[in-house]
Amino acid sequence: MTVKQLSVFVENRAGRLSTITRLLGDAGVNIRAMSIADTKDFGILRLIVDDSEGALKVLKENSFAVTITNVMAINISDKPGGLADAMACLYKDNISVEYMYAAFINSTDGTAYLVLRVDKTDEAVTALTEGGFKLVSDDELKSL
Repeated sequence: MTVKQLSVFVENRAGRLSTITRLLGDAGVNIRAMSIADTKDFGILRLIVDDSEGALKVLKENSFAVTITNVMAINISDKPGGLADAMACLYKDNISVEYMYAAFINSTDGTAYLVLRVDKTDEAVTALTEGGFKLVSDDELKSL
């Protein structure tokens, strides 16, 4: 089970993030998780949104370079060792994490959601499911 992530190429100059977030907001797209990795000249903004096709359309219409990638979103216990347990499931099956970022923390039930990109998605889904972790679908993300 995977979710759609947008990766947006962003020049490192004033106002670019403001423009992107305003475009998405004006289009009625809700950002559910985000991460940015940067270099001196540019960054890659990774977004999980409630309407990936709508976000893709509005960003492309405004000349942003953007792609959609399938990633995983998992629910873990928000306690010491919660992340370590998930990583152990992947390590046991020799699955490498390419990148990861936190999506949401739910203080009412003591859980957190993480977004992961791994080198072997199908195997990771099996390993995490067998390890007792809940993977989140695109539809579920929209309702969180």
